[in-house]
Amino acid sequence: MRSVPRWALLSSGCAPLLLAGGWAVAALLEGPAYDPATDTISVLAAHGAAGSWVMTGAFLALGVCHLLTAWGLRPAARAGRLALAGGGIAALGVALVPAPSSGGSLNHGAVVVVGFTLLAVWPVLAAVRGGGPWGLRLRPSVTVTAVMALGAVWFLVEMNRQGAAGVAERLVTCLQSTWPLVVVASCLRFGASRPVPGGEDRRGRGGDEEGGSGGTGRGDGSPAPPRRPPGG
Repeated sequence: MRSVPRWALLSSGCAPLLLAGGWAVAALLEGPAYDPATDTISVLAAHGAAGSWVMTGAFLALGVCHLLTAWGLRPAARAGRLALAGGGIAALGVALVPAPSSGGSLNHGAVVVVGFTLLAVWPVLAAVRGGGPWGLRLRPSVTVTAVMALGAVWFLVEMNRQGAAGVAERLVTCLQSTWPLVVVASCLRFGASRPVPGGEDRRGRGGDEEGGSGGTGRGDGSPAPPRRPPGG
């Protein structure tokens, strides 16, 4: 199985921190008019919002982090890596196609739906058969995708009833941005716990060579002929 570079731990670890930090700072800049329990994250990046530059920067950074993580997750199935990269591109699209200051936007909504869908299904698509890293096994991958799907249903329900849509969105996006870190960490741990292939064989061959190069044997391992006494 191909290894994961350690820099993927940095890209995947920064994703949830940048996202949560972005909406926290942007909400502070927006002031009491913004209610994080009922208002969505996209409102913070809308045209005219006081903290739009912060939230836009967080979306851009999130997209770059997902792209880098997808590149580094070499043990994952290709379909899952492409889906994660697509989610990163969608995050860039959310930053480039922000929500309007009032009302809805079909373009913005389409980008959000595509990005959310890709980030929800990539764990299942990235799963591999056999005893691989825990984060790439089928059972946890199906479980986390199902939880994300239930979170999406909850978010839609809260949007329709004008309830705690902000809470639902934040919980789901936190899970989506954190799961790549879980997968990368499990891949690195799995690679560190695997024995080095052929390590014992190499040590055995080294011992034979050392024994063969001593003064009591030849290089091919056969014993040296006895020495004739002087004058014999």
